[in-house]
Amino acid sequence: MDSNGNQKGGSIMWFFRDRGFDDKSINEMLKRCRRLESVQNERASENWDYLKGIGIPERKLPRVVSKCPKILALGLDDKVIPMVQSLSTLGTKPEEVASCIAKFPHILSHSVEEKLCPLLAFFESVGVPGKQIGKIVLLNPRVVSYGIESKMADMVNFLTSLGIDKEGMIGKVMMRNPFIMGYSVQNRLLPTVEFLKSIGLSDANIRSVVMNFSEVLSRDAHKILRPNLEFLRSCGFKDGEIVSLVVGYPLILIKSIRNSLAPKIRFLTEAMNRQLNEAAEYPDFFRYGLKKRVELRHRLFVSKRYNL
Repeated sequence: MDSNGNQKGGSIMWFFRDRGFDDKSINEMLKRCRRLESVQNERASENWDYLKGIGIPERKLPRVVSKCPKILALGLDDKVIPMVQSLSTLGTKPEEVASCIAKFPHILSHSVEEKLCPLLAFFESVGVPGKQIGKIVLLNPRVVSYGIESKMADMVNFLTSLGIDKEGMIGKVMMRNPFIMGYSVQNRLLPTVEFLKSIGLSDANIRSVVMNFSEVLSRDAHKILRPNLEFLRSCGFKDGEIVSLVVGYPLILIKSIRNSLAPKIRFLTEAMNRQLNEAAEYPDFFRYGLKKRVELRHRLFVSKRYNL
């Protein structure tokens, strides 16, 4: 560490060194969190030991602290412990809280009263069942950092504009895919909706996609959905058949071309000697694994046919 770094951080520098951090990492953390410069070894050690005590493996603690160095400067009694205790009431397994904090350690810097409680009330207001609210937070703890009046309200307005406005429907979308709330409505979700409309999906079709396969909505239309669309066209599917495929199995737009779509289409036309329109009539063909389901069933079918 440089001479300037020796003057900054005091005993915290030795705290980090004792736990295997290199000088470059220490310098970066001190730059990102100036509060560490005044944190004494005792405070940092207490927080470190507490995090280990709630179930975060010590081998993972350096990565957790690197994500959010500020957690070593937080007060245990007024910040860390209240949040951990509140999170514990949301889960059913002790390891869920440790996993949640490891994913997003910044959650410990947020206020239970000002952030967590209002968020839980918001989820309840949009129809998320009480037992599912905790699962959302523990699965995607980053939601605690989202502004309710800005980001979350924008999401609700967006879903309502699509016709997802019956009681409890918005809550079901959030419950099935907690990560959708992290995407920008203007920059990601709306462009994807417009893309789906452009290929022929009706408003009812799009509502079905959002309700049941919302992960499609959160993919980049230009980088992921359009290449899959062009691939299907290049294989010979007509536009109407593509609409049938997407409506029947929306994930076809985000599946890997190389590892999923191409091998299945090749097997369909070459090994099974079937036509593309047959797949369009039965989109679930693309739902099943090629090796474990499609090829196996085809071999059994062929074997029975020749043994008749």
